[in-house]
Amino acid sequence: MNEKEKLLLTYIEENPFMTQQELSERSGISRSAVAGYISSLVKQGKLLGRAYVLPKKNGITCIGGANIDRKMQLDGDLIPGTSNPAKTDQTSGGVARNIAENLGRLGRESSLITVVGEDTEGSWLLGQTKSFADISGSHRVLNESTGTYSAILDEHGEMMFALADMNIYESVDIGFIEKRWGLISSSEMVLLDTNFPEHVLKYIIRRCHSEGLPLTIIPVSEPKVKKLPLSLEGVTWFICNKGEAEVYLDMKIETEGDYFKAAKALTLKGVERAVITRGDQGLIYYTAHKEARAVLPPKVDVEDVTGAGDALVAGILFGYLKGSDTDGACRIGVVCSSITLQSKYTVAPTLNKSKLQKEFSLYY
Repeated sequence: MNEKEKLLLTYIEENPFMTQQELSERSGISRSAVAGYISSLVKQGKLLGRAYVLPKKNGITCIGGANIDRKMQLDGDLIPGTSNPAKTDQTSGGVARNIAENLGRLGRESSLITVVGEDTEGSWLLGQTKSFADISGSHRVLNESTGTYSAILDEHGEMMFALADMNIYESVDIGFIEKRWGLISSSEMVLLDTNFPEHVLKYIIRRCHSEGLPLTIIPVSEPKVKKLPLSLEGVTWFICNKGEAEVYLDMKIETEGDYFKAAKALTLKGVERAVITRGDQGLIYYTAHKEARAVLPPKVDVEDVTGAGDALVAGILFGYLKGSDTDGACRIGVVCSSITLQSKYTVAPTLNKSKLQKEFSLYY
């Protein structure tokens, strides 16, 4: 092999779904030359044709954000208009990415479909993720920066506010999803966050419904929940927080009864199982079969709240696909969240199946 063939083979090994045009853009080699090198690699037996690798018939495909999480925690009270002492930490983040890693740590097969920049941060993110999730459906975008999420935490670890640069997700179109539909359609469950453009989200929701694919939706934030369609027919799980539910449903949630009314309203839009989180008060759920309950969390010492919601989702889906009912799945999710709350990392390195079983037996 010559150097250009080695380069192309490296890219293909990293992402078997990469088209010849994408290989051309990434390598700087013309499209026609790429075709010639691919043909040469096939003749050498380095590639078995240009057929895509067939996805396995199980696992959870997580579609959405992967970004750098930067957290700055104040040493004391915030004093506006001046410099404030703080501690800084950087970890891999993004809702879909975090959930995929959490699932992998629990021993559940997961895949990640996302976009990152052709930059150092993108390389680092994919490197951090590939030990826990299949990243073959992810793509690196030329001339775009990997997404960043910067959170400012108070001295107790509670988030005061956050800033997000997610412009790279606007590069995702329906064609990007169609190229990866073979991977998506083979999933036990599709998980979708709301980082991608509105028309892409609606396409995925509509197609999952038409093909009978189980779908979980995670709204990510109050502004981004507005991207979702009015109908949620075919959605298996819808997991959100109070603010996201208020914005999507255009209603105020002030009492425990309001939480249940909101969750019920989500089921009337087509959701099978609606979960609304309540911070340190746990969560409530309501199902299309009119099952409803509040699940209270264990009391733990909170190190950092960032990522706790993502661990909750991973735990819920882990339990659900293991055969747990709605209540059992939610309890598993709450325990995963509590493990993450006790870690300074967005995804707790201590999270695994054994740890989950031990903590679950202590609390429930």
